Amino acid sequence: MKVNKEFLIQFAGLKQGKHQFEFEINKAFFDHFNFDEYNDVNIKVNLVLDKKLTMLELTFKHKGTVNVPCDLSNEDFDLPIKGKLDLIVKFGEEFNDENEEMLVLPHGEYQVDVAQYIYEMIVLSVPSKRVHPGIKDGTMDAEILNKLEELAPKVEHKKEEDTDPRWDELKKLLTDK
Repeated sequence: MKVNKEFLIQFAGLKQGKHQFEFEINKAFFDHFNFDEYNDVNIKVNLVLDKKLTMLELTFKHKGTVNVPCDLSNEDFDLPIKGKLDLIVKFGEEFNDENEEMLVLPHGEYQVDVAQYIYEMIVLSVPSKRVHPGIKDGTMDAEILNKLEELAPKVEHKKEEDTDPRWDELKKLLTDK
């Protein structure tokens, strides 16, 4: 993936303390990651960088909507999402991002790329099953739902009177003690 300069945070010139950054995330952001599950994206990400003497604390918060197809009716709808991610950035001998809550940057590094963390935070906040709100509350009338109900197997209840006489004899053994 090509590095987008908008998501490079240069912390070397910042004073100790909290610094706030805002990002507007749209469909083009996900195109950089070759991720095409969303039709449209409108998300606002707030990042608070707390610079300390030996480390950085990053707190990401996002809120917005992703336009996705419903898993039941295939109708597109805007799904509201929100989430939070905390990340600690420490400095060491070499780059290490194996831990999802801690990033180790080499000594002398002056910037951090937050695009991957924003991407993962948003993707993980979208539920795996996406159901249109009209289906949940019963107000949506989709042709596909009517067709599914029409094609659903009809369940017939058998009368208990039509039982095998051999079982009746065995049941008597239980009650004749």
